[in-house]
Amino acid sequence: MTSETQNTETSSDRLATIELDEKSLSNPSPDIEHERRVAIFDLLENNSFTVVDESKQNTTGPFHLRLSIEENRLVFDIANGQEHQCAVFGLSVTPFRRLVKDYFMVCESYFEAIRTATPSQIEAIDMGRRGLHNDGSHLLQERLKGKIEIDFDTARRLFTLVCVLHWRG
Repeated sequence: MTSETQNTETSSDRLATIELDEKSLSNPSPDIEHERRVAIFDLLENNSFTVVDESKQNTTGPFHLRLSIEENRLVFDIANGQEHQCAVFGLSVTPFRRLVKDYFMVCESYFEAIRTATPSQIEAIDMGRRGLHNDGSHLLQERLKGKIEIDFDTARRLFTLVCVLHWRG
């Protein structure tokens, strides 16, 4: 289990720890591993994460998130600040597949361009990469609506982790 823990903050509407299920991970390239580490670090430094629960039972953070892919579903297993499970749900990975595939293709081009291309070529590829990443972030926010409230920056970093879980080398 890949696990990271957050520094202490006062807000309870946040993620304190993030775990990626090792069974869901493939052997990532150094670039993919770097993206995973940066996303987790940035998420734990600053995020907005609230479990939507009308009953208000067991939904006080900070939260502990375990992400995995099981049976073609992206699984969010969330525990509250007292380490009691407060939500588990899965999102179909189907709406993300094409976007993730395109994102990885552009990322590969970007990482290659960094080594060989001109600054203007790198900038053009990076703009495309950021655009796909934004699309994935909006899709993730949309799919989580009614379950989890997250801001756009948190969605961006979570989308990076979704991509890492999809990575098959």
